[in-house]
Amino acid sequence: MAIVAVQQAARGRRLKAKEKKMQILVLFYSKGGNTRRLAEAVAEGAGQVDGVQVLLRHTDEVSREDFVQSMAVIAGSPVYFGTMAAPLKKVFDDYVGVRRRMENKIGAAFATSGDPTGGKETTLMSILQALLIYGMVIVGDPLSATGHYGVACVGAPDSGTSENAKKMGRRVSELAKLISDNGMVGVTK
Repeated sequence: MAIVAVQQAARGRRLKAKEKKMQILVLFYSKGGNTRRLAEAVAEGAGQVDGVQVLLRHTDEVSREDFVQSMAVIAGSPVYFGTMAAPLKKVFDDYVGVRRRMENKIGAAFATSGDPTGGKETTLMSILQALLIYGMVIVGDPLSATGHYGVACVGAPDSGTSENAKKMGRRVSELAKLISDNGMVGVTK
C-alpha cells in the first residue's frame, strides 16, 4: 500500500508541474518606444505557445526573481554606439551572481536602430555575448523569418518585422518548453 501512495504522490507532483506555466522573460530597454513595440511583438509570439506565461519587462522594472524564474530571456535594446544600451548591460552586470542558475536556459536578442547602417548586428551580438556568459543556449530568429542573429529593424517595426518578432518569440518558447519538459536545465557536469 505504501508503494501505491508514493506512486500517486509522484503522479500528482508531475500533474501539478505540467499545470504550472513556464515563464519567458522579454526584457528590453526603450527610450523612444520603438524597442518597446518590437518587444511587444516578441512577447505576443512567445505567448502563442500553450503552457507559457510571458513577462514583458523594461530594464527599470525587472527583478532578480523575474530573471531567475524564467526558462528563457529574450533581451532587446536600441543601438547605442554599436552595442546594447547601458541600462540593459547594467541588468546583466547586476545579476551575474545568478548566472549558474541560468545555465541551459534559452537566450535570444532583438534590436532597433535609427539608421540602416546603425549597428544592429553588433548590438545583437553584444546581447548574445552576455547571454552566452550566463551559460544560456542561444537562439536566433527562425529561417521562416530572416534566419539570422535575432530580429532587428530601423525605427518602428513594420508589419514584416513584427511578424518576424512573433516567429522568434514563438520559437524561443517552443525550444524552452522542449528543454524544460526533458529536464535538461542544470544537467551539465
